Amino acid sequence: MTGPEERHDEARLDDRYAVPVPTDPAQRNGHRPTAPEQVGDVWDRRVASGLAFLRRRLAGDYEVDEFGFDRDLTGAVFHPLLRRLYRDWFRTEVTGLAHVPTDGAGLIVGNHSGTVALDALILSTVLHHEHPDHRDLRLLGADLVFRMPVVSEIARKTGGTMACNPDAERLMRHGELVGVFPEGFKGVGKLYAQRYKLQRFGRGGFVSAALRTGTPIIPVAIVGGEEIYPMLADIKPLARLLKLPYFPVTPTFPWLGPLGMVPLPSKWLIEFCPPIPTEHLMDSADDPLVVFNLADQVRETIQQTLHQLLERRPDPFGP
Repeated sequence: MTGPEERHDEARLDDRYAVPVPTDPAQRNGHRPTAPEQVGDVWDRRVASGLAFLRRRLAGDYEVDEFGFDRDLTGAVFHPLLRRLYRDWFRTEVTGLAHVPTDGAGLIVGNHSGTVALDALILSTVLHHEHPDHRDLRLLGADLVFRMPVVSEIARKTGGTMACNPDAERLMRHGELVGVFPEGFKGVGKLYAQRYKLQRFGRGGFVSAALRTGTPIIPVAIVGGEEIYPMLADIKPLARLLKLPYFPVTPTFPWLGPLGMVPLPSKWLIEFCPPIPTEHLMDSADDPLVVFNLADQVRETIQQTLHQLLERRPDPFGP
């Protein structure tokens, strides 16, 4: 579990976007600079980091992979913003990170909720910042995500790709950590009255992809997403008119207009469960019974873990 001191330590950023850990022995031995020194140093490092980022972008000194993933842009822009959100606004506690492989492929399977799929972005940022090896999570998204002009570009730049078996298998064969939310829009768009009740997992395509590549499946349970935009009603005629899977009504949207998009500050708990090996079942990737049973095992693991996390968090908006 990440403690408050670790989560709020500004010196703990990684890679070249980092605010480095102090190297001055006096600071390491307990001496703390005065408040003006601290503020000045932080801003100096931020300005230097920002200028270095701009130089890389102008010089073209960055790489984009075959799926459109821009690791430089994601690490310098998107992750720092989301890091503030999950640490300070949602006060996220993370357990079970030891179950996520330090290298090589893994399939992270989670529950989906929240009216807006913020849980996927938070999970990706948590793995990048909290995992000892700063793993990048390659999210699989629904077709609708990649039909929306701006959203599609952001999804590609941050490592996402369409939720199809060929892309998923190719990523896993390259040793990537892949994230999937099998409930899809059924999970994100469910009413608040159904919170933390997992919806159907579809046909188990994610299981087939894991079996064909021998990739371990790591279930993850996320508590907190259901409360950020509690969905009280779904205006289906308007959703059909706008060609959306649902049109939500929440306590703040559409009543407050753009302000209704500010998420409520719920308390988040994320737990990674022990991995489920698949190497011994690679020959059964096309066996519907094996696929169904494994998908059901993953679903049941997540559901039971959600119940346990909810017991640990009796107050949705507590500290």
